[in-house]
Amino acid sequence: MDRRQLKTRQAIFSAFTKLLETKRYEKITVQEILDEANIGRSTFYAHFETKDEVPPSVFCHLLQHLQENDNNILGLLSCESSEIFLRYFKDSLNELIQTQFVKQNYRKHQNIPQDFLINHISGSFVEMVLWWLKDRHKHTPEELDCYFRAVILPIL
Repeated sequence: MDRRQLKTRQAIFSAFTKLLETKRYEKITVQEILDEANIGRSTFYAHFETKDEVPPSVFCHLLQHLQENDNNILGLLSCESSEIFLRYFKDSLNELIQTQFVKQNYRKHQNIPQDFLINHISGSFVEMVLWWLKDRHKHTPEELDCYFRAVILPIL
């Protein structure tokens, strides 16, 4: 992918995540993504066939970033103060999850306490990333996306 394509994908990812802060996924339209990213429809469809391809791509993009910086991350995780980094990582995930899923009532099991659900999802994500980094990336980001969705989506 050339620099222009990467910049376009980043604009789409940023627009999509910004929209998720205020709307449920089902309510977000491709047109809203286009408007927020300031791109044309043909540009969007050159990268994605449907809106449904965007979330897995965002997830894979995050994991690829982690993969590219794994030495730095492993260093942070193996130092004496690793719990500070992990706490910050998990707290950031908690905020993201609360904003994008739970507050928007994106869950099937209303009888599960919200704070329990948030901690479960963020804890699962952190543990998955740690497992993957320590396993030296034996699985692709796409595989991790499938694993995480298989575990988390049934409880939402």
